[in-house]
Amino acid sequence: MAELFHLNCVRIVSPYRENVCGHCLLIREGNRLVLVDTGIGLADIRHAEERIGKELIEMVGYRFDEKQTAIRQMEHLGFNPDDVSDCIISHLDNDHTGGLADFPNATVHVGKEEYDYYLSGNPRYLKTSLSHNPFIKTYGTSDTQWFGFEARKVSVAIDTEVFLIPMFGHTLGHCGVAIKANGQWILYTADAYYLREELDHPDHPVNELAEARADDNYLRKLTLDKIRKLITLHPEIEVFGYHDINEFEKYI
Repeated sequence: MAELFHLNCVRIVSPYRENVCGHCLLIREGNRLVLVDTGIGLADIRHAEERIGKELIEMVGYRFDEKQTAIRQMEHLGFNPDDVSDCIISHLDNDHTGGLADFPNATVHVGKEEYDYYLSGNPRYLKTSLSHNPFIKTYGTSDTQWFGFEARKVSVAIDTEVFLIPMFGHTLGHCGVAIKANGQWILYTADAYYLREELDHPDHPVNELAEARADDNYLRKLTLDKIRKLITLHPEIEVFGYHDINEFEKYI
């Protein structure tokens, strides 16, 4: 039986909301731990300007707190960080990957397109998050379907079903993560939207930021339409993203 723990591993102050979160998911099965995205890590906080850069820190609005890192939260829960076998990464922006260095022996799972674009020299990607040279497993196109989405089965060291779900637009290889835990499907949409309001209010001001940060805004909008359709047709599926503190607070 899987246990799920919702962790807020980032704090951002933005013009749209003063408490923007980084909603990561920890799956525990026996003595195995699997992280879905990792937030900001210890090295990011201790060496912020070297690893992230003053300009990006100020532009994003990071507020650093070591207690908020995934590794410190795990220790607070009584877990051994060495038991993290796998980190499933939606995309390689630094606020989703900074914590990878805190779990150097974990296998990193990411969509093939995302890793290819990371290697292409796209300036949005910082290289520090993978500078510890973890083992990286990539996942390419699949014929498997999940409620109308392409689904790429992730090979992790637990029995829980996990799929990378292509949700391109924010980045050209951005994926959500679908998890079937204890009979319940969960869809983590990562940065497919920043705030849930984007789904119901296309004119919400945060859409300007989402558009500006999208590598392909047309694909981003298609992804949003597919998420809206899924929520309408399958209300039994839990859906949440990365940055919406109101969504996160439902789980704490």
